[in-house]
Amino acid sequence: MLTEIREKSQGTLAWVILALICIPFALWGINNYIDAGGESSVASVGSKDFYQRDVTKAYEQYSQNFKGMGIDEVTLKSQALQKLIKDEVLLQYVHSQGLVVTDDEARDFIKSLPYFQVDGKFDDKQYKALLGSQRISSAEFVNRIKNALIMEQFQHSLIDSSFATTYDIQSFFKIQNQQRDFSYVTVGFDANVGQPTPEEISSYYDQNQETYRTPEQLSVEYVELKLEDLAKNVAVSDDKLKAYYDEQKDQYTTPERRKISHILFAINDKVTEQDALVKAKKAKQDLAKKDFAALASEVSDDKLTAKKGGDLGLFNVGVMEKAFEESASSLKQGEVSEPIKSSYGYHLIKVTELVPSSTKSFESAKADLTKAYQKSQAENAFYEASEKLTQLSYEHPDNLQSVSEALGLTVQKSALFTKATGEGIAADEKVRSAAFAEEILQGNNSAPIEKSNDHLVVLRMLEHKAAAKRELNEVRLEIVLVLTQEKAQKAALEKAQKIKASLATGKTLKEVAAEYKLEVKTENGLARAKSKLPQPLTQAIFTAAKPVGDKPSVFVIALPSGEQVVASLTKVTPGVMSEEDKKQMDLAKKNIANAFGQTEFEQVLNSLQADADVKVHAKSQQQ
Repeated sequence: MLTEIREKSQGTLAWVILALICIPFALWGINNYIDAGGESSVASVGSKDFYQRDVTKAYEQYSQNFKGMGIDEVTLKSQALQKLIKDEVLLQYVHSQGLVVTDDEARDFIKSLPYFQVDGKFDDKQYKALLGSQRISSAEFVNRIKNALIMEQFQHSLIDSSFATTYDIQSFFKIQNQQRDFSYVTVGFDANVGQPTPEEISSYYDQNQETYRTPEQLSVEYVELKLEDLAKNVAVSDDKLKAYYDEQKDQYTTPERRKISHILFAINDKVTEQDALVKAKKAKQDLAKKDFAALASEVSDDKLTAKKGGDLGLFNVGVMEKAFEESASSLKQGEVSEPIKSSYGYHLIKVTELVPSSTKSFESAKADLTKAYQKSQAENAFYEASEKLTQLSYEHPDNLQSVSEALGLTVQKSALFTKATGEGIAADEKVRSAAFAEEILQGNNSAPIEKSNDHLVVLRMLEHKAAAKRELNEVRLEIVLVLTQEKAQKAALEKAQKIKASLATGKTLKEVAAEYKLEVKTENGLARAKSKLPQPLTQAIFTAAKPVGDKPSVFVIALPSGEQVVASLTKVTPGVMSEEDKKQMDLAKKNIANAFGQTEFEQVLNSLQADADVKVHAKSQQQ
């Protein structure tokens, strides 16, 4: 629960950063930098207009958060538009308040982004290539990052100033650890509900024709630019590989592994330097008769490591003081040092494990060297080709032949696929999403799609099949199944409501269950976090009203299967903080405060939106 609070409290901030940083690569294609040509906006915030393509592209990004949750496209597009509006409202407000981020802060943040890193380090060529592929100047991108960081700065100013009191934390655990006693019966489906009539089938078909349509389908032709393909053409010789091996030798070297333990004799207000040294020397003599780990557990002033026999784990240069490191580095395995002085006191150091460093020979590393060398040599060619790919696919939007001939890429074709599924190149959701974008359906090439850092794809439509109605005879059996299930669910609900009504007259659940030949199940002391019941039932139990006196709280809840549950809640026991909960007090305080802060931020944002000049045009609701 504490983890969920933390995740939910960060939701809006995650969207703001993700949208404004990732959109240049995932959403804002080249068409966004071309004049709208008289296209009507679907929404506006002050002087900022949003067009249908903005909503569509924002939807493509936003919908990734809700994959597999069954939320329809219309709802998600509406939510994506609302996010665009809220973000713009917030952006305009923070600018009006004079909030700023310096160029250095923005550049430091950009250098930390994995998009622009090669082997964990910022790579200027990668940076310029990715910006170039989207026709975004560095100045423009830095400005977008500044906007994102300013919005984050404002949100943090609210969230970080929020706090949770001890009462808030106790109330949280009181609810979280609450226990409930209840009994319930499950009302299943009646197999004898009868078949739907031809009239019912025909009527259902007429009212639900949108459900019975073949999905929209598309096939594309495409070209792929892969770094690995370019790398295969790089000529390799032993001389070149040996030179590369010498440059990259660290990559083929396993560093020394050295584990150490120590015994500390601290110098403090009560122990002089001389006294600590005397103790250390005596301990060194005692090691002739006693195990190092045993002695450490008895006499070491480093109580944390003493419990582990003085174990400090792997030795890393640069962590400890110079004298300590020099001694630890020079010892052989099993050897114990003389007393070594540090600012903490005197140490006896022992090397408990030592694996010398080793380097792969040229011959044993040759296969890996070849691949790495070819890839490194092909990177410049890949970035240059990616810029040319972007340029030519944009300058010749009605064909892929120009790109194919200029870069030596093969034009390939896909089978038909839908927005939801596809094979081959269309198995990638990025490709499917881009393929059904408006510019592709209008017959233009796509902007390069980044399948990975070293794999780009450009698409254009080959064949498009609109969604089509399926005839009644084709879907009759499907409709019969739906109607039969609906009848069974309706009958189950009616029976459940009758049971509830009987309970309201004073009968017990056991008595009523016997009339309907149903099994009563009882759960006592059910805890929210330990329930093995279906989630809707658990949620209903813990949101049901508390029983009043001896009168239970009775409710009906539908299970995902369509069956109905009639439950009788008889007792609610307030939760108490466990010893484990007390250990999480700091985490609870932080996360509950974050949740409060997030709520406050949402309220402020809603207030700003209410005061802003926001217009949403009817057209946007029809898309």
